[in-house]
Amino acid sequence: MQVVRIHQTGGPEVLQLEQADTPNPADGEVLVRVHAVSINPIDWKYRRGMQPRELPAVLGSDISGTVEASRAEGFAEGDEVFGLAAGAYAELAAAGAGALAHKPAGISHEQAAAIPVAGLTAWQALFDRGGLEAHQSVLIAGAAGGVGHFAVQLARNAGARVIGTGSARNREFVLGLGAEQYIDYTSEDVAAAASEIDLAFDTVGGETTPSLIGVLRAGGILVTIAAAPPERAAAERGVRAELLVMSPNAEQLARIAQLVADGTVHVEIARTFSLADVGAAHALSEEGHTRGKLVLALEPS
Repeated sequence: MQVVRIHQTGGPEVLQLEQADTPNPADGEVLVRVHAVSINPIDWKYRRGMQPRELPAVLGSDISGTVEASRAEGFAEGDEVFGLAAGAYAELAAAGAGALAHKPAGISHEQAAAIPVAGLTAWQALFDRGGLEAHQSVLIAGAAGGVGHFAVQLARNAGARVIGTGSARNREFVLGLGAEQYIDYTSEDVAAAASEIDLAFDTVGGETTPSLIGVLRAGGILVTIAAAPPERAAAERGVRAELLVMSPNAEQLARIAQLVADGTVHVEIARTFSLADVGAAHALSEEGHTRGKLVLALEPS
């Protein structure tokens, strides 16, 4: 089978299309014929050496495809599935059953592959960590991105009041997803434009993270996935700041996918690439201005 492997860290040129042996699924695992993979920022951070990773390595984690062989209950050959698998930039990938869900018939493999990391991160930040409830307010920094655009829709579906931030070009897109207010951070002071917020969700990092402390009400919470949480500054203002690291969850995957299938949640795919063009996908993701998700399509849906 073909895989994309890195033998050293560096630019997109270190991504090499190579031949590899077919993985053998262990007990509790499923071998998936991969139809689509999505790109996540952690992929190019591994590639650049910004995060530690044993080399050589096949990158990627988001997959959607068809079960080739199963050693796990609940999955059979021919089932269409999606979820998380180590070494996803490959024609075949082994995945634990606990990190997979059945793909609803109403969504494509490209849509399904865009869900796992981004969708689970958004869900867990909003509900598991943030405790978001109906009629509460949430500010989502980076609302047009892969995680952000899921978060806007999931929060709105839960009955929350949603405020999104981003650049001017994404205003209509984010408002169209269900946000009630949009703040252009390039021309507006976010803390001056929003206040008394129950939950701030930071997908951006950098200077954005500590700046969001000022939008929260007393007792509110900042959940970040992009930087160290400013716990000291938060405590001084009587709020909380926490870092979220996403965990695989098959039940949540299935719930998000059903929301996509019934039209409640829209999956924005900015561009689709072939496996051989993964370097171009990485370069585009690294620019940091992608709306929605980038996807590698290995076979047509």
